[in-house]
Amino acid sequence: MSDDQQYKVRENRARRAARRQGLRLEKSRARDPRALGYGTYRLVNTINNTVEAHDHTSGYGLSLDEIEQVLAGEAQ
Repeated sequence: MSDDQQYKVRENRARRAARRQGLRLEKSRARDPRALGYGTYRLVNTINNTVEAHDHTSGYGLSLDEIEQVLAGEAQ
């Protein structure tokens, strides 16, 4: 399996874990690699549509590793 495929598997696993916790994993839609939030994520509460975990500068800003830590309860 290629690195891209492994990354997508991790992303999908994080999406399912977030869903089980009442959250939605969102990826930044920025298309410019120089943009502040490019390629990063945030977690949104599905009940009241509030952002639960993000970097305070861009609104997204969390790497997939950081998202996995938040979902595992290791960081916030």
